[in-house]
Amino acid sequence: MNAADFAFQDADALCRMSARDLAKGYRDRTISPVEVTTACLARADSLDPVFNAFTFIDHEGALEAAHASEARWAEGEPLSEVDGVPATIKDIVWVKDWVVRFGSALTSPTPFQEDAPSVRLMRAAGIVFLGQTTTPEFGWKAITDSKAFGVTRHPHNTDLTPGGSSGGAAVAAALGAGVFHLGTDGGGSIRIPSAFCGLTGLKPTFSRVPAYPASAFGTVAHIGPMCRNAEDAFEMLKAMSGRDRRDWYQGEGRLDALDNEAVEFKGLRIGYWTKPPAGRLDPEVAQIVDGQVKSLEALGAIVEPFDLPGSDLLETFHVHWFSGAAARLASFSSAEWDQVDPGLLEIAETGRSFSAQTLVAAQVERAEFGAKMDAALETYDFIVSPAVTVPAFGAGLEVPAGSGLGRWTEWASFSFPINLTQQPAGVVECGKTQAGLPVALQVIGARGKDARVLSFLGIVEEMRG
Repeated sequence: MNAADFAFQDADALCRMSARDLAKGYRDRTISPVEVTTACLARADSLDPVFNAFTFIDHEGALEAAHASEARWAEGEPLSEVDGVPATIKDIVWVKDWVVRFGSALTSPTPFQEDAPSVRLMRAAGIVFLGQTTTPEFGWKAITDSKAFGVTRHPHNTDLTPGGSSGGAAVAAALGAGVFHLGTDGGGSIRIPSAFCGLTGLKPTFSRVPAYPASAFGTVAHIGPMCRNAEDAFEMLKAMSGRDRRDWYQGEGRLDALDNEAVEFKGLRIGYWTKPPAGRLDPEVAQIVDGQVKSLEALGAIVEPFDLPGSDLLETFHVHWFSGAAARLASFSSAEWDQVDPGLLEIAETGRSFSAQTLVAAQVERAEFGAKMDAALETYDFIVSPAVTVPAFGAGLEVPAGSGLGRWTEWASFSFPINLTQQPAGVVECGKTQAGLPVALQVIGARGKDARVLSFLGIVEEMRG
């Protein structure tokens, strides 16, 4: 079989249902969590040899959870409205009794003894975990391949990358192997694969979703939902959000409640960001996003050009990211480094060369930039931009062939600045290139306004039909 044998519309009807439709079917007893889980497991089994989306498919655990969910629905006592909804977890987040390798041959093959906070919350809601999705080593880059698990491929063209680092999650979502897909995003790793694969993904406000252990990449790293539509992303975000004392970064403050918030475009002030801080915006991508923004203006939105207030943002991000890579590899001996992705070794070496003064200066620059972006989102209701500067490109490449770029950050430069600011940012498909590849709009909101961002994304989905 090859990519031509797979399309979302050809998946079993049970694999194509939304979380809301599944809940209705479970409540009415017209479908069961066991039937749905069985269909989704079969879908995962069939697509994985072609696309390499999974590191592990948990048939036994998923069916056990599905039977328990079915019994709860039969008794009229589901744990939540998403009880029995099938999901995948990226191979970078702890799951009890699973071996989590972080995409690396260096990590331990011993199963974990506890769930990460996000997984704990999802399990408490009755969500069924189908399996673990692929990531590059320690999630270091925005494509998905690793020495340990090979190359993950685009759901519509196996010659291309699905993006990363949550690339396996994107493939599973796009082809119907689950409804909810947990991704992580330290520089675009939810938004980029969602954009490349035509999904709706959200990097939530930092600490909306609790995390443990703390990421070596620090407070640029977020956990969030990747789904086929904004409604499912909202339901997933509700399930995975909450307090967990293991996450010290959550502090004692409170985030705005995740209630549905309708967005009316008439009179809405939108800043339109079109100049990436690195790389070059592909003209076809620019044209497609421009068309979507004009559609927002036609609905009454007030759209104004917006330039990022920071300077040297690529360097600021690199200091944070490369230092994190150095810290991540510090727990392994140099004798083991021949098993590590060469690109990861390169950035870790650069990270080790930074002085304490350089790191502190970057942290101060980040704080100043973040404060200016918070202020900008008091002036504007939203900031929008292209999600990525380029469409999907060749699988296994860090940068597009012939681009002259050096690192993934240079073509992902609409993503990483918003990791520095910790604001919620979501992506939604807004058109396709002449080659049929998805192009996405990015929507950025004020911190805490995740529900409004998802509402915006949902309206764009409706506009596209």
